[in-house]
Amino acid sequence: MRMLRPALALCAALAGAGAYAQLAAVAHPAIAFQPRYYIAYRASTPPRIDGQLDEADWQKAEWTEDFVDIEGPSRPTPRFRTRAKLLWDDEYLYFAVEMEEPDLWATLTERDSVIYHDNDIELFIDPEGSTHRYMELEINQHGTAWDLLLTKPYRDGDKVAYTGWDMHGLKIGRQLRGSLNHPGDQDQGWTVEVAIPWRALRESHDAVLHPLAGEQWRLNFSRVEWRTSSADGRYRKLTDAATGQPLAEDNWVWSPQGVVNMHYPEMWGVVQFSGQNVGGQRDAWRPDPAQAAKWALREVYYAQRSYFAKHQRFAASLSQLGLKLAPVAGYVWPPRIEATSQQFSARLQGRDGQATLQIDHDGLLH
Repeated sequence: MRMLRPALALCAALAGAGAYAQLAAVAHPAIAFQPRYYIAYRASTPPRIDGQLDEADWQKAEWTEDFVDIEGPSRPTPRFRTRAKLLWDDEYLYFAVEMEEPDLWATLTERDSVIYHDNDIELFIDPEGSTHRYMELEINQHGTAWDLLLTKPYRDGDKVAYTGWDMHGLKIGRQLRGSLNHPGDQDQGWTVEVAIPWRALRESHDAVLHPLAGEQWRLNFSRVEWRTSSADGRYRKLTDAATGQPLAEDNWVWSPQGVVNMHYPEMWGVVQFSGQNVGGQRDAWRPDPAQAAKWALREVYYAQRSYFAKHQRFAASLSQLGLKLAPVAGYVWPPRIEATSQQFSARLQGRDGQATLQIDHDGLLH
């Protein structure tokens, strides 16, 4: 399967298992770091969560760019169009995704099933931008949800995913443009509309009441699409003749990852929350002045993981890593690296003496 999704059993197996002795090299994204961005405006009135998107606020909200392959421009354009839009207010984050789909089908109806075994749409959200303590939500065409809280990406150690965690107060509406589970007819697509209460995020982020105007969060959407055929009145996934296993699913995303793995939060897009009502005064996009410094530290992290996989210890300098990075304006250069055999930290100090950024052996950026 093209989507790298470690089984939940792996999470349990890693728990207490000599965490850093197990670390492998981390694949470097194969595209430039250029996350897409979106400005989310406030809803003037709460929308009905029914999948219709007929309220004036939804009509005024802009669509994202069309989704692309998870690996980026080197891969073919997705076969079916996907696009999303967002709104927010003091109580909820609202999002809607519109998907072309000629064959509507779904099998899973129990909450917290492994939803990506069906065609689905997924949301990933990291309020802090640290790549740790982020949320994942998957929804299929039945409207069945799987919500997870992840302490860190699977690549970064033990006890990662909590599938028993729920987004309390989650609202899901869907519109099917065609007939579900009726092979032989021609369907048009489906739309999902979702309201996530900000209070649901407080279980992992105590300070989250709702975003402040101008605040930016890391976020991405992913669509899983299986190739199917129909026989005997039901849909079946196409299989590989040699292995008998289903063909790899397509993975179409809003902001490309450059690697077949959604659990690279550093590659997600950026949503800026406007204090203006949708359709009113427009905000300007404000680039993050620390973005280049954050990415430089992430490059150190990738190199350290490769070095550790080869030497079973971390490196104490950029030269030892063989890493050549251009200096980042506004920061004391080079990064200060402190390392032991099992841990490292890399730190950039702002030249103003105030701003400090650091990344650690487990990928935490703070």
